[in-house]
Parts: sequence; structure tokens; C-alpha cells
Amino acid sequence: EVQLVESGGALVQPGGSLRLSCAASGFTFSSWAMSWVRQAPGKGPEWVSGISRGGGSRYYADSVKGRFSISRDNARNTLYLQLNDLKIEDTAMYYCAKSKDPVCATSRCETDYRGQGTQVTVSS
Repeated sequence: EVQLVESGGALVQPGGSLRLSCAASGFTFSSWAMSWVRQAPGKGPEWVSGISRGGGSRYYADSVKGRFSISRDNARNTLYLQLNDLKIEDTAMYYCAKSKDPVCATSRCETDYRGQGTQVTVSS
């Protein structure tokens, strides 16, 4: 059974930083591209970032480019998202997601599994 468990969300002030983690199990993590998706209250899901199986290719939404950084540790079956210079509009539930296509990591890629999410709230 595929399981994705996110952690690391918190209440943070504008300009602050957080590191989100996603522990994966139930599949061969190193064989699949992964993504982060977020959803703000009252809005639809927004793709944030994706990373290839080996971590060599990384993709970002324009809204987070230069501020967020995706990475993975295949030995630990863990996906990360470093969030820097946080803005109020970054407030959302953040989900990690497994790509449906093992080699597809961009915003156009479908996902087939998603975790329960971790809440990031940016407020002064």
C-alpha cells in the first residue's frame, strides 16, 4: 500500500522559512518522479514543484521559483521542500504526490497518490 506522510508545516511570519518532509512507503521510491502540490482555502490545487527519480531534474511553479527548493533522499525514501522567504499567499495545505508516470515530474504530470498534507500558515 502506497503511503505518503507529510510533516514540517507550521505557523511562520512573512519572510520566514520552513522545511517540509514527506516519508514514502509501499513502493520503490527511487523509481518514481515526485511532486509537491498545495491547496489554499477556497481554491483549487496548485502544483508547486516536481523532481525526477534521481533528483537531477527539478521544476518549479513561477510563483515559488527562487524561493522554494525541492530535493529527495532515495536512501531514506523521503521527499523534501525547503520554503524560504515565505509570503502570506503561500498559506496552504501542502501535499506530496507520486507521479502516475515514473519519469514525469513537471506541472503537466498526473499524480496517482497524495498524502494527508501538512499545513503552512504565513501570518504576522
